[in-house]
Amino acid sequence: MSAPILDFTFPRTWKAEILSTRPSILPARHFVYPRDVEEVERGALEVLVRTDEPSTTSSFLATCALGFRDPVVPTGVWSVPNPLEMCAVAGGYAYIIDTAAPDHFTMLRYRPVLAVQPAAEMGLLLFVGHRTILAWGASGEAWESKKLSDEGISITSIEEVYLRGMGWNLVTDKETPFTLDLQSGALMNA
Repeated sequence: MSAPILDFTFPRTWKAEILSTRPSILPARHFVYPRDVEEVERGALEVLVRTDEPSTTSSFLATCALGFRDPVVPTGVWSVPNPLEMCAVAGGYAYIIDTAAPDHFTMLRYRPVLAVQPAAEMGLLLFVGHRTILAWGASGEAWESKKLSDEGISITSIEEVYLRGMGWNLVTDKETPFTLDLQSGALMNA
């Protein structure tokens, strides 16, 4: 696994520290994501989160189950367009956590997420899968693209309201360019 990423592109009301190991004494508030996972300790991402709210319960430990032990998939913490939410990714498994109510979270359906890319000008955090891209906005999931590739997507640029990338086409056995409208996720003529 490669070194964890910390990306705080979007404003946030919390601070996060990735811990190398679980503390021997757990904080009063400890949340495991997802709730019903087996053997969560093995390779889990441990994140100590402190919120800006002035109370004694403003911090908690987030234990995020590991997806894959592969350096190709991301691990880390990202801010998201909603300043109360945090995105934690552990070996390609992505969790959007409400830091004001940490028992509320969303585990993204991409398993694994292959890349995480902020599109700050559009207020989106982009999650790249094998075939499609999912956009997360301030109110949650904003859109999901149509199929862009038979296996593997790379983002080459984000320019104003457009995302340009490449996807592999099985029939032609070639990388094929594509352009997405970041407002809707619609595929444009490349």
